[in-house]
Amino acid sequence: MLTTAPTKWKPTTHKETGPNNGGGPKRLRRYSLIIVDEVGYLPFEQDAANLFFQLVSTRYEHASLILTSNLPFSGWGHVFGDQVVAAAMIDRIVHHADVITLKGASYRLRNLRIDTLPSITAENQAN
Repeated sequence: MLTTAPTKWKPTTHKETGPNNGGGPKRLRRYSLIIVDEVGYLPFEQDAANLFFQLVSTRYEHASLILTSNLPFSGWGHVFGDQVVAAAMIDRIVHHADVITLKGASYRLRNLRIDTLPSITAENQAN
């Protein structure tokens, strides 16, 4: 299963996500691998952050999870709105993980003959 980061996940009723109907992140246990792309691209609403934490927790030591992000782990507290939840989630994610950091020019910018986006260049010059 492949999805972009579920920033708007929201349970609407306990019945939909309750333990007796297999709702919420628990229903995703049937997948041997889940890939979530662009974690941190947008901040998570509180309910979505809690559900994402549940997803990570239910997959921890049971099934594979691949996450991509343009942010270092130090920025995840802002994304999830809670440093403690972010730290607990990161702890579970990296415990058995291979963390791969990619550096270099953007693949999407390869034909534009520039190394970085103009907004990033301006931001770096301001600092």
